[in-house]
Amino acid sequence: MSGGHTRGTMKAITQHRYGGVDMLRYADVPVPAVGDDEVLIRVRAASVNAADWLLMRGEPLVVRLAFGLRGPKIPTRGRDAAGVVEATGRNAHRFAVGDEVYAEVDAGSFAEYTVAAEKRIAKKPANLTFEQAAAVPIAATTALQGLRDVAKVRPGDKVLITGASGGVGSFAVQIASAFGAEVTGVCSTRNLELVRSLGADRVIDYSTDDFTAVGEHYDVMFDLVGNRSLAQCRHALTRRGTLVLSSGGGGRLLGPIGRIAAAVAVGILTTQRLRPLVSSGNADDLSALRDLIESGQLTPSVARTYPLAETAEALRLFGGAHAGGKIVISVSPA
Repeated sequence: MSGGHTRGTMKAITQHRYGGVDMLRYADVPVPAVGDDEVLIRVRAASVNAADWLLMRGEPLVVRLAFGLRGPKIPTRGRDAAGVVEATGRNAHRFAVGDEVYAEVDAGSFAEYTVAAEKRIAKKPANLTFEQAAAVPIAATTALQGLRDVAKVRPGDKVLITGASGGVGSFAVQIASAFGAEVTGVCSTRNLELVRSLGADRVIDYSTDDFTAVGEHYDVMFDLVGNRSLAQCRHALTRRGTLVLSSGGGGRLLGPIGRIAAAVAVGILTTQRLRPLVSSGNADDLSALRDLIESGQLTPSVARTYPLAETAEALRLFGGAHAGGKIVISVSPA
């Protein structure tokens, strides 16, 4: 390991049993050890994602087979991080101590230090604060991969994005616009102006209009909410349109898995493309996002920032409200 960091203790948000925000603790834990292909990051900011909320609750129940039956195998929460390189593993050579970076981690960014695989780290966009940069990794990567890789959006495509004011949606509107698409965003009344400001050509208020029944047909529908049936979504697509599925209900046991499996089955029988999205963080896409950010085509939308000690309140807000943009955790320098 290079960097000379001596392991000690740090403040972190931990959880040993599944449940609500009352399961979270602000505690002293050991600074994580750095693997050969990893980088130790002194966290300056993190952000909340749907994965944090779902893993905290252990839902859908099927995920417990992988993450722990009674409680999380890895007790420290958080997946997005922005900060400063503190030390590097012996096989990690792309970064030097002191570099400002942002990353997606397996777990543990709601803490003063975290480790990330070098292949999932990139230099932080120079024009962003740490708080803004922490909002990017998972949400923006999901948006980028859904639009570029799954939907293959081209200039002139008509793209509809549900949940357009949310964490992923707020990035998806901007990325689709940067790709030259004609973008329609679906959101709540209070977030209409936000979605317009992100670059949407048209905004639909879901409380007053049903986007599946207005007679418009889209080349791409990026479904980030999952509260419409597959038949309804298909009705709003062109004959060869693409539906990208990134969420949905389906019950406490399987969550969106049933809906996604049904979409794959139906897709075999139709000219429309019904595609699930499983995003994967990587340095190349974080670098591509940095280019969009530094060129002014992409800007994180931060709804609210909480200190690390109040992470439970941040998750409470995430689970109970339709916040416009991302909820960020600010971590004081250790």
